[in-house]
Amino acid sequence: MFTIESILIPTDFSPHADDAISYAKELAKPLNAVLHLVHVIEPVIYPVDWGYSGVGFIDIENEYVQAAQNGIERISKELTNLGFTVKSAILHGRASDEIMKYADDNSISLICIATHGRGGFEHFLFGSTTEKVLRKSNCPVFVVRQKKS
Repeated sequence: MFTIESILIPTDFSPHADDAISYAKELAKPLNAVLHLVHVIEPVIYPVDWGYSGVGFIDIENEYVQAAQNGIERISKELTNLGFTVKSAILHGRASDEIMKYADDNSISLICIATHGRGGFEHFLFGSTTEKVLRKSNCPVFVVRQKKS
């Protein structure tokens, strides 16, 4: 029998990612499942030479990490105050790869992930982290589609 003991929720701190957190809370509540909240910081691509000197690009990565820590701590605290058991992590690398690796390493029962529903040329350019996780994950994936406005 399949049981849900843990739910992984990747977040980019967008309102749509918050929707995925809401679904995960509803799924986890009756099962007393542990919520795993992760944010992935993808590598920053630096310009080789645009004629700028003295620009502190290294500070950009530090700012991303600090913002991610603040966001993860805020959401974790909210979930803990609601009675959930929460584990959190900030990961570095390609989002889809890091999400799947975390799921495998932590024996995650279910991934609850948002999708922005991009299509056409935008999808071709940016790809879809959700689509890659959906196709390659070793555990079930619950996809929360962005509401159409």
